[in-house]
Amino acid sequence: MSVAPVEIERPESAEETSVVPEPDTPWVTLVHNDPVNLMSYVSYVFQTYFGYSKEKANKLMLDVHHKGRAVVSAGSREEMERDVQAMHGYGLWATLSQDRT
Repeated sequence: MSVAPVEIERPESAEETSVVPEPDTPWVTLVHNDPVNLMSYVSYVFQTYFGYSKEKANKLMLDVHHKGRAVVSAGSREEMERDVQAMHGYGLWATLSQDRT
């Protein structure tokens, strides 16, 4: 007796069904408003640490003051962790977050 070969339907492998992953989403450093630091000091920190022009530093400082926070830098998680620590060293309230935009 001869048996005909049976074709088995296999589910697609994970590799075949997976979506191509997006590149790493950049991370951002957020500086938050606080009732302690003067606006001129916050602007000074942005100029000193990030090397921003006086105009850019003042714009970011005003965003912090009026909007409650501002994105002051973007990059890898490790870089943003370093920037957050630096902001803490200057006495500013800062956090890092993944940029979802």
